[in-house]
Amino acid sequence: MNWVLVIAGAMVGAPLRYLTDRTVQSKHDTVFPWGTFAVNVVGCLVLGLVTGAVTAGAASSQVQLLLGTGLCGALTTYSTFSYETLRLAEDGARFYAGANVVASVVAGLGAAFTGAAFAQALWG
Repeated sequence: MNWVLVIAGAMVGAPLRYLTDRTVQSKHDTVFPWGTFAVNVVGCLVLGLVTGAVTAGAASSQVQLLLGTGLCGALTTYSTFSYETLRLAEDGARFYAGANVVASVVAGLGAAFTGAAFAQALWG
């Protein structure tokens, strides 16, 4: 039954990633991959919040499977982040490639920490 929760979350996360990525990227006239950056940071925030809620006992492991594994797993995309960073470097936009790596790691970790801290403050 757990796999159904993961699939259900992914069925929402994958199209949400695509639509969010395209919408955000269309608003920026730059080679920087703002769409992928946005979905990854939002996914880290949601995953931190969900994990914090489960740790605090405010959410079940089924919620973790649905939202954490399914939704966030399909919403975030390490492969696209890696590919876009590689393309930036190969196309001579090395500053943007480096900025993408640093900003994505710092913002992703910060978002996950913020989500977990918010959950702890709310339910801990």
